Amino acid sequence: MTLVIKDAEKLIEKIIPDDVLWIIDRLEKNGYEAFAVGGCVRDAILGCTPKDWDITTSAKPMEVKKIFRNTIDTGLKHGTVTVRKSGESYEVTTYRIDGTYSDGRHPDNVEFTSDLKEDLRRRDFTINAMAYNPSVGIVDEFGGVHDLERGIIRCVGVASERFSEDALRILRAVRFAGRLGFEIDDDTLKAMGDISTNLVNISKERIYGEIDKLLMSPHPEKIKILYDTGVSKVVMPWFDKMMETKQNTPYHKYSVGMHTIEVVKNIRDDHYLRWIALLHDVAKPMCKTTDENGRDHFKKHAYVGSDEARKILRGLKADNKTIEIVTKTIKCHDDLNSGFECDDKNVRKLASRIGKEIFPYFLELYEADIKGKSDFGKEDSLKLLLYISLKYQELLEKNVPLEIKDLKITGNDLIDMGMKPGREIGETLKYLLEIVIDNPEINEIERLKEIVREK
Repeated sequence: MTLVIKDAEKLIEKIIPDDVLWIIDRLEKNGYEAFAVGGCVRDAILGCTPKDWDITTSAKPMEVKKIFRNTIDTGLKHGTVTVRKSGESYEVTTYRIDGTYSDGRHPDNVEFTSDLKEDLRRRDFTINAMAYNPSVGIVDEFGGVHDLERGIIRCVGVASERFSEDALRILRAVRFAGRLGFEIDDDTLKAMGDISTNLVNISKERIYGEIDKLLMSPHPEKIKILYDTGVSKVVMPWFDKMMETKQNTPYHKYSVGMHTIEVVKNIRDDHYLRWIALLHDVAKPMCKTTDENGRDHFKKHAYVGSDEARKILRGLKADNKTIEIVTKTIKCHDDLNSGFECDDKNVRKLASRIGKEIFPYFLELYEADIKGKSDFGKEDSLKLLLYISLKYQELLEKNVPLEIKDLKITGNDLIDMGMKPGREIGETLKYLLEIVIDNPEINEIERLKEIVREK
């Protein structure tokens, strides 16, 4: 992509908050340099409103604290003081030079400096290494504006050095490519692959966070960069297996991995949906068989995939809700491809089996899954999806019972009828739900009591 940026400084002037200008002005009036810096400058030049505004200054942390009354000691050791203004927080950090990164993630020590260029030199990418204040304008020592115009992610200085300092920057490069729709510079790409093994030293939580941000970006298909550079072999080896598993079947035209990328791309940018899409076929490589005609089959991949997805997400330290929603949806995602007979009763059974919480995710995945396949059978699949979606909406509007809690009879009612608390009550309610799903009209307490008595 090529973007023509006209008068970047005026773009920033339109967006920069008065509070940021006030902080910069106060620092300058006290004899120090101060600039808005990093991602906020990048976003403002692109015409986006930054979520946060960071300020860098030649003032030392204790000097910043003397100038401003309302401050928080965020990270004095690393030069950061948070200044509170108009109910908002702004991080003000002293120009610094980072020491060695013996853990491949954090500098062992920092040295304060009076040179803004030295501070910018330590940053990850050129588009994040720009500074601005009204009196000086944009300070762009490493070609950040030009890279924004070209749509390029490029490391500041020597890429291998930047990634050796902090291996998480490798995933950040792909995340920014996904967020901005940019390409990654060739030297930066090569260094990503060369340094990728350092990612073993990064916490699983941080890796999960970066992958999640990539998945939630406007261009989640950039995840393929991880495979192309060899990075996925380190952080998500299961994805390599998917990319390398072909699907010789009329319903598919891509490998499992490329199909997965298409599904991720075609699904709504919801956290759960994007992870469901990424992992829905994760077990296909281990479930693949080929018949005598050369056609591939992936029997029970949904069930096996649910277990595999659970292992993967637990390994990445994902939260329990994400694990449950993703694995439950994956487990049932192939249910419509197993000889489903399309009628009202079967839709009720399907919706009841899957459950109200999961069924909307199931429908959205099914649609994205169709779009990621070949044209063979696509029209019929879309018709089936439309029918089931409309019928499900009708069930909700009519309050048709689909779960035990929808029954007009409760466990307490069964106890009042003389049933002892315990397993029998649960089994009886399940039995009644099965009957009611077949015949919704009998969901009346007296009818249900009668069925219990006759049981």
